[in-house]
Amino acid sequence: MTFFQVNGVEFSYKSTKVLDDISFSIEKDEVTSILGPNGVGKTTLMKCINKILMPHMGSVLIEGSDIHQMSRRDIAKNIGYVSQRGEMSRMTVFDSVLLGRKPHFEWEVTDRDIRLAGRVIHLMGLDDLALKYVTEISGGEYQLVQIARVLVQQPKVILLDEPTNSLDLPNQHMIMHLIRNIAIRNHIAAIMTIHDLNLAIRHSDKFIMMREGTIYATGDHSIITPENIRAVYNIDAFVEKVKGIPVVIPI
Repeated sequence: MTFFQVNGVEFSYKSTKVLDDISFSIEKDEVTSILGPNGVGKTTLMKCINKILMPHMGSVLIEGSDIHQMSRRDIAKNIGYVSQRGEMSRMTVFDSVLLGRKPHFEWEVTDRDIRLAGRVIHLMGLDDLALKYVTEISGGEYQLVQIARVLVQQPKVILLDEPTNSLDLPNQHMIMHLIRNIAIRNHIAAIMTIHDLNLAIRHSDKFIMMREGTIYATGDHSIITPENIRAVYNIDAFVEKVKGIPVVIPI
């Protein structure tokens, strides 16, 4: 059985079709990047996968179960979502991470919930920030907090919408290394939207190239070609391999 499948998803805003017959599959331990310029439907697709938006057609299956037939709580147990612009509230880093356990709460927060939050905070290197308010930390640190909150959910799939947005170069690579390690260590699938082609290529196993609300190409590094880049981004580029990994050089 395929671990995660998106089958024939379509979505429109009023009379404007944004997604048209989107289908792809992903296995555990894979990092998949959704590529394409602004306006092709990448963020809308992420929200349809997570049932923030309800597709007009199609299904999203995790281990054969359709998430669109699940309650919000059960979806949160299966899918973790890091949005592009996470809202900061007046709470500590520890409480913000602990909030990720909400789908698992019964009557009250348990000792296990607290221990798990502490363990993930330590794993993410956030111990020194645990008692700080999230409004007092940097953008890169807050991105780590959002990922920590998703990890505490213990989902099977994590969705990340532009996880490196507004970060400097060292923090971009640190976040991308972290996402890959999380996917492999926890045997989950990670799906992200990202604008930086070379950053995506360096840290992803699979790519979904979108154009005008449809999938233009999907596959491994072999689909990163000048022809596909021209078709999707409308730019000319060389693609050279460095240590076996494609590097895109716009002309």
